[in-house]
Amino acid sequence: MSFVLAIVGRPNVGKSTLFNRLVGKKLALVDDQPGVTRDLREGAARLGDLRFTVMDTAGLEDANDDSLPGRMRRLTERAVGLADACLFLVDARTGITPTDEVFADILRRSGTPVILAANKAEGRAGEAGVIEAFGLGLGDPLALSAEHGEGMAELAVVLSPLIEAAEAKAEEAITDIDIEDGEEAAERTKPLQIAVIGRPNAGKSTLINKIIGEDRLLTGPEAGITRDSIAVTVDWDGTPMRIFDTAGMRKKAKVQEKLEKLSVSDGLRAVKFAEIVVVLLDAAIPFEQQDLRIADLAEREGRAVVVAVNKWDLEEHKQEKLRDMREAFERLLPQLRGAPLVTVSAKTGRGLDRLQQAIVRAYDVWNRRVPTATLNRWLAGMVEAHPPPAPSGRRIKLRYMTQAKTRPPGFVVMCSMPEKLPESYSRYLVNGLREDFDMPGTPIRLHMRSQADANPYKDRKKSIPSRLAKHVRKGATKKS
Repeated sequence: MSFVLAIVGRPNVGKSTLFNRLVGKKLALVDDQPGVTRDLREGAARLGDLRFTVMDTAGLEDANDDSLPGRMRRLTERAVGLADACLFLVDARTGITPTDEVFADILRRSGTPVILAANKAEGRAGEAGVIEAFGLGLGDPLALSAEHGEGMAELAVVLSPLIEAAEAKAEEAITDIDIEDGEEAAERTKPLQIAVIGRPNAGKSTLINKIIGEDRLLTGPEAGITRDSIAVTVDWDGTPMRIFDTAGMRKKAKVQEKLEKLSVSDGLRAVKFAEIVVVLLDAAIPFEQQDLRIADLAEREGRAVVVAVNKWDLEEHKQEKLRDMREAFERLLPQLRGAPLVTVSAKTGRGLDRLQQAIVRAYDVWNRRVPTATLNRWLAGMVEAHPPPAPSGRRIKLRYMTQAKTRPPGFVVMCSMPEKLPESYSRYLVNGLREDFDMPGTPIRLHMRSQADANPYKDRKKSIPSRLAKHVRKGATKKS
């Protein structure tokens, strides 16, 4: 069990900057305006020889109602209860504020070990704030600069005994676990990487909370609550998965603010690293232009796609609506023909079992491999049923076919004049692959190549053997 350190503090004191410093990469969004971080983000931290889990949290604000700041505060307080220790960050340049004093008292009574650190303490501008932090009663403050990496060695010295104590406690607990359980844990496969994408307020965070069985992600009626791409790990009905919650994607013309651009960019990056993409639609307004663009993006990235229609519990005429949606899906997204379309309710949890089965099946299809002999027998049948065209009176010959890759399935056909083969014939082959080898919905890449392209000596100049060249030179010398 990894030691968990939660970074807490007021908005804009540098929590996300320190988080990125500890994990060694820019995972959390950072901006000058306060309140950028809203959800809990975890990362594998490394500080010298120390290895632990660090948690970035939303800025603590003095709000107790059900407003967005109030829900953010409750999520941060939950992180404090889950963590092995808290790093309470204050701004050395601003000094100690009344809000800092309130939350210092809350942390003091939480029972979780607290490390006090004054960030932005580089130079003389932060000296007064560091001295002022002594008055919080949380021990000697560490002077840090998350942006410039100052004070990291001192932080490691303070963390080391806490991590050692937590590891010793974990080893005692492990001795009570059956050895067979440990063997089963070692046999678990690598978790599936799943990205949930869609328009704002489609219910992505609510869906993931229902899957993991706890309020891990911030939700609410406001559109655009999620900003970072937050990853949560869950064992869903025996299948380990890592699910990424992403920011809602609006039309490009409507995205004007820098922060929203960063959020959308973070979501696109999650799609590129995912294996399965769940495109979440709103049952009230499915298949709008933005939904189609998002689904097409996932297909172009080569990800396995599952379309989920949320808020199905609010729909009155379910059968008629489902029939219309299937017809619209086939018509508007022909490139995803056969992809699973699942109706769910993130609020009640209905349909989640079907969604899990659709994700597992889409992953299996995405990894499918077809034997070369089977492919070539299939290709001969397809050519016999519908021969390729004959431009300028010369028939294009499809000689050989093989599968070059999976994830997504990619095939290479060796043929004559590949540049003259029309796109319609390639679609004919792709549709045949989908139907005959049971690969519905997954992106299929089909490449046409001539045998000349595969010849490594195609562009190499012909050379005369060395002995023959020597005789040629001697003969030329005698003639001269």
